[in-house]
Amino acid sequence: MTEEQGAPKQIRVNSLNDYLEVMSKVVFQSGMSWKLIENKWPSIREAFDNFDIQKIADYDERDIERLSQDRRVIRNYKKLVAIASNARQIIELDKQHGSFKKYLRSHGDFDETLKAMRKDFKFMGPMGVYYFMHVVGEEVPKHEVFQKQYMKK
Repeated sequence: MTEEQGAPKQIRVNSLNDYLEVMSKVVFQSGMSWKLIENKWPSIREAFDNFDIQKIADYDERDIERLSQDRRVIRNYKKLVAIASNARQIIELDKQHGSFKKYLRSHGDFDETLKAMRKDFKFMGPMGVYYFMHVVGEEVPKHEVFQKQYMKK
């Protein structure tokens, strides 16, 4: 997958916050237009404390309720809960594996990583995991192979 083919730009991951931000973009995009999410992203980022993973992991019901009323975000309650849950899970897996990168690489191949991430995180379907892995610089199958193997006809 290359940027010339319309692939999303890869980032240099500097902290768990970066993993959470990319994953949250996947969560919000689920069932929606990428363009809509991209256009709203600066305001979503602001509403979510710039994706400070510890702050989001500490979100409670009041925070979720506040966000569900905030016009800057996609106000889908289940997605808001999923983002806080995913933040806690990233922190936990980071501790268990010594780093979140080690967790991502602990599964062997893309198929096993896909299965693990779908089990461990909310709102992470095949395309979301593929996008996430690509953006954070992990190996993914060529786009044509992925499409043929994982996307429904």
